[in-house]
Amino acid sequence: MKAWRSASLQWRLTLSLLMVTGLVWGVVLVMTWVNTEHELNELLDAHLAQTAAVLAVQTSDAHDDDFTTADVLHKYQPRVAFQIWHDQELIARSAEAPLVPLAPLGQRGISDQWQAQKAWRVFATPGREDDVWVVVAELQSARNDILTAGLHSAIVPMILALPALALLIWAIIFQSLAPLRQLSQAVSKRQTDHRQALSEAVPVEVQPLVKALNRLFEKMVQQMDSERRFTADAAHELRTPIAAIRMQAQVARGKGLESDRDTALDSVLQGCDRATRLVAQLLQLARLDADENSPQKKTCEVVAETRASLADLGPQAVAKRQTLSLDAPDALLVPMPPGWVGVLVGNLVDNAQRYSPEGASIRVQWEPLPLPRLVVEDSGPGLNPVDLARLGDRFFRVPGNGAEGSGLGWSIVRRLAERYHFQVQLERSAELGGLRVVLTWPVA
Repeated sequence: MKAWRSASLQWRLTLSLLMVTGLVWGVVLVMTWVNTEHELNELLDAHLAQTAAVLAVQTSDAHDDDFTTADVLHKYQPRVAFQIWHDQELIARSAEAPLVPLAPLGQRGISDQWQAQKAWRVFATPGREDDVWVVVAELQSARNDILTAGLHSAIVPMILALPALALLIWAIIFQSLAPLRQLSQAVSKRQTDHRQALSEAVPVEVQPLVKALNRLFEKMVQQMDSERRFTADAAHELRTPIAAIRMQAQVARGKGLESDRDTALDSVLQGCDRATRLVAQLLQLARLDADENSPQKKTCEVVAETRASLADLGPQAVAKRQTLSLDAPDALLVPMPPGWVGVLVGNLVDNAQRYSPEGASIRVQWEPLPLPRLVVEDSGPGLNPVDLARLGDRFFRVPGNGAEGSGLGWSIVRRLAERYHFQVQLERSAELGGLRVVLTWPVA
């Protein structure tokens, strides 16, 4: 069975059609044989009955002497025999008829008998007098010869036509599978950086496969473009903190005063922290890109994750004397796998902390109805429309702001929105005056 499944589709179709055709032919031949034999027997039995009736009418008491026909009037005449019995005596018979009754005297109608080592089809009927019996018989082999000759004319052409039929079936299937062969050649010759979609001018049965392949190629191209951008941008972005760390380490090495070395080492630690955060965000983006084709249909309790994420950002808020507040119900479910809500909230609040001045207020709010909604707003300076349009581009930083960052936080938020189909709305906060971010989820 495994070998059959891995065999050529063309040969599988050809053999399957030939087997089905042969089976149908076999059934038709059996039915033809049975029906022909039945109709032939009916016809020849009628001839026997008609012959017996003629003989019965012609018999009389005047035929007291036994006689036997000797002249052969037809080549098939030896296959037919008759007997006329009177008072249990054979008074007339054909040359082919035996001297014993072909059928029990007194038994009317058609019957199959075995006499003289031959099979006979017999019809018996009384004559003009009750003591006269007319028996007409025909060799069963004669009927079989007629049946075989009739079926031979039907069977032989069908058998001879089978090779021609097999060749036609093979040619038709070969021609019908041409689009699949062309598609296979097009895919095998396709280069990894080829961006043109496959032609959908193919039969209807092949179109779903072509469309699926085009979608796959499109995703592959997008994935490769994303990896190229990611590699280039990451290499460019990592160069800055690494260069700063090296420079500060050289400064610390060359300073003689302990206070100067401490200042340089503090700068080294800050550069390490920045590089660590950058690498963590790069890993988050890489994880999102890798899981793009296998979305997890799960729900997450977001309030607990939000509290944990805000607790991690507490020291940063204390360092800048910023106020963090959370307004949320006791529990709330959104259609996202566990873990990503913490990443989402962490990036939004971290951006708000970095781009808001010291002493700013940052508020996080979860609203359960009518749709799950997350609101993060701050009392910072906000963004102009031009910067808002570019927000979410990888490594984009708001110009004129001295806050350290890579711009990856918003890129992660945008990717999560695309992945889990929640809406992102940016506006100015009416209460706090800074940026207000509203994320709205569909119904879980």
